[in-house]
Amino acid sequence: MKRTNILLAGTVAALALAGSAHAERGTDGDLKILFWQAVSTLNPYLSGGTKEIYSSSMVIEPLARYDETGKLVPFLVSEIPTVDNGGVAKDMLSVTWKLKPGVKWSDGSAFTAEDVVFTWQYCTAPDGGCAQKAQYQGIKSVEAIDPATVKVSFTEPKYYPYSAFVGAQSPIIQKAQFKDCLGAKAPGCTAANFGPVGTGPFVVKEFKPNDVITFTANPNFRDASKPAFATVTLKGGGDAASAARAVLETGEYDYGWNMQVEPEVLETMMKAGKGTLVTAFGTQVERINLNWTNPDPALGDKRSTKEGGKHPSLSDPAVRKALSMAIDRDIIDEAGYGEAGKPTCNIVPAPDAYVSSANDWCLKQDIEGANKLLDEAGWKMGGDGIRAKDGVKLSYLYQTSTNSVRQGTQALVKDMWSQIGVGAELRNVSASVFFGGDPASPDTFQKFYADVEMYTNNFDGTDPEKYLTEWLCDKIPAPANGWQGQNMPRYCNPDYDKVVAELSKTADLGKRAEIAKKANDMLTAEGAHIPLIHRGQISSHAVTLNGVKMNAWDSELWNVADWSRKK
Repeated sequence: MKRTNILLAGTVAALALAGSAHAERGTDGDLKILFWQAVSTLNPYLSGGTKEIYSSSMVIEPLARYDETGKLVPFLVSEIPTVDNGGVAKDMLSVTWKLKPGVKWSDGSAFTAEDVVFTWQYCTAPDGGCAQKAQYQGIKSVEAIDPATVKVSFTEPKYYPYSAFVGAQSPIIQKAQFKDCLGAKAPGCTAANFGPVGTGPFVVKEFKPNDVITFTANPNFRDASKPAFATVTLKGGGDAASAARAVLETGEYDYGWNMQVEPEVLETMMKAGKGTLVTAFGTQVERINLNWTNPDPALGDKRSTKEGGKHPSLSDPAVRKALSMAIDRDIIDEAGYGEAGKPTCNIVPAPDAYVSSANDWCLKQDIEGANKLLDEAGWKMGGDGIRAKDGVKLSYLYQTSTNSVRQGTQALVKDMWSQIGVGAELRNVSASVFFGGDPASPDTFQKFYADVEMYTNNFDGTDPEKYLTEWLCDKIPAPANGWQGQNMPRYCNPDYDKVVAELSKTADLGKRAEIAKKANDMLTAEGAHIPLIHRGQISSHAVTLNGVKMNAWDSELWNVADWSRKK
């Protein structure tokens, strides 16, 4: 079976199953989900990891989210506010949300506007280390007009007002549970972080960090007929290949997230007939971040911070560009992604209106050009094959999470860089730790105690504005914010900040696209990161599982309330 057929088969199967009749609440037994990257917390405000965002989405929900087509749909509100229905002010300085009547928290208490206001206060509290602070960029105030009405006011006109409380990265948490967890107290509220009270279809029964989570059906869920499953067991750990095998070959699990496995391996597993693959292209980009600060351990607490100073060699624009020029993205795509990947030079790879072609020079490997660039910048080749200048060598610690595709990519990139006189020490860290967000761990992608690091990230929905705010100067991870900022490269350019501010104040869709492309182009051209592959989100599920609607714009588990067992 060709790779294209694998993906098409998965899509067709998902569509066919989605139309099946839904069972009554709790009648379909246990739903078994496998995340080979184990979950470290169920509070997505304390971790930027996708695994935390997805797993918690079964429990805590936003006011609105994006469906599988990228359309914004109401969840905890009656309708999406617009200028036409009066929900968005004509001057674009505020948006008013009307909460859906009768929604309860899983403990039976009423869900109110005060909970929404508190969520904003929680994420913006000083010293809170909120990993999702970019979602609340440009907000002046959040007010509870009455128990069912929330008004969000902006510091300046905001022409895409759907950021805060929208999508899996910005869910509502219960004020009563988290009221004593503001600011620096947030990480210490273990009971709340591991077992949040929610409005979603499931309730946390037991959470074993970096291992397994058991959920039960929420008895107070707003739809009395859902969820069909009485319980969910979400197992973490292992690797992508074993996770794929557990769904596609042995049938031990119903759903496996993130099948980052070589295409030919998945093709073999599919022959067992136990499961199918589902994929969707959204905004995921596998990238190499370049550390703009100095990660030298000798700096102590100033390591990988602005206070520790610039990176000894990556502060040179010629070096940053040469590293990108030396990479053959076609080889990386063929070896690790196949039809589930596309080489890219953009950090915003979709939707089409926002896709730039300004940096397409990166799509063609140019070893000769990269060598010339480094020669002209004064980086001389040494007898050991490594370039150096003023006693500084072009030799880097290159880290990523443990995964066969990523380790394969590391090996390829190391070889490509060796052709331009750049050395690389390869390091991989368990995904549970790397993406875990523990401020005490030296091995997280936020700490970035390396020269370069590789992973995938994306954004909710189809508008990139709030995503582009992640590279603002004030979003850099640091000890003061618990290492929870989103600007991993420590990139800081006041001109970039101005471009993103302009985007926030622009209404015309065509002009918004132009500005977003400009911001995207700055990040690539200046070397905040090296985009590699526009990844399709590919997961697996049992052929007996109904209702899966693969979603690349939000949490993959966004509609888990609609899943059921095929009879």
